[in-house]
Amino acid sequence: MARLFYGTDASPVTFPDRLLAYVKVIASTKLRRNESFTLTWTGDPETPGRSAIWLHPSIPMRFVFDSAEPEHLVGEYLRALADQANASAGLVVDLRTWADDESALPRTPAQHVAPRRPARSVRAA
Repeated sequence: MARLFYGTDASPVTFPDRLLAYVKVIASTKLRRNESFTLTWTGDPETPGRSAIWLHPSIPMRFVFDSAEPEHLVGEYLRALADQANASAGLVVDLRTWADDESALPRTPAQHVAPRRPARSVRAA
């Protein structure tokens, strides 16, 4: 399980490595643009109900992954999550069903297009 340390809270939020890799890409993109948003998650067996945090560029965060290798992300699922993050409700993930949601979409690798270079697969670092 990967861990997200947010703000001054010493207790991390735990997510599957692959799911946190998606969150990292979305958070990095939005916060680099100075766009704040909420991240809400449900389905945590240790926390009934739902939890949410406000992601803001001035609040420090650290992503810690169990795997040393970056995850290969599915482009369509990444776009779907990014669209959610841009909506007023923010990014909402269910820890029980996210993998099914991801596998239900076409398996197009996430692409990063650099100027004057061919597209390449994006790997979450």
